[in-house]
Amino acid sequence: MQIALFQPDIPQNTGTILRLCACLDMAAHIIEPAGFPVSDRLFRRAGMDYLDQVSVSRHDSWSKFEAWRTEQGYRLLLFTTKGATNYLDFRYQPSDILLLGRESAGVTDEVVAAADARLVIPIKPGLRSLNVAMTAAMAAGEALRQTRTPQA
Repeated sequence: MQIALFQPDIPQNTGTILRLCACLDMAAHIIEPAGFPVSDRLFRRAGMDYLDQVSVSRHDSWSKFEAWRTEQGYRLLLFTTKGATNYLDFRYQPSDILLLGRESAGVTDEVVAAADARLVIPIKPGLRSLNVAMTAAMAAGEALRQTRTPQA
């Protein structure tokens, strides 16, 4: 299971998600351009000393990420407020990539079209969205619950 961030623009959220990936032993992908340098102090502060414990791949562009993903044969699951399927009703696979959009603008139509599934975390009507780091945690929790072999 992997998490990909499409052009993230809030360093604290990205650091928090990478910390989540480190703790849950999930690979992470950052699809450039990001709205901050990886040397950003808020990014480093949110990720703390966990950043050395996560496998992070940086992709120069959406097209390079998509070429890599297609070559690997991974499914791409987009978490979006405009999702078609409740994330709890979806059947995850261990090789899935959970994709989260840019905090300020989501993803492009090209990214939406490339997704194998568009998933939504239902929230109270009238509210816009969850924080992207909260979405990542909820999505990862459900996907791992479904795919990881229980420990004896």
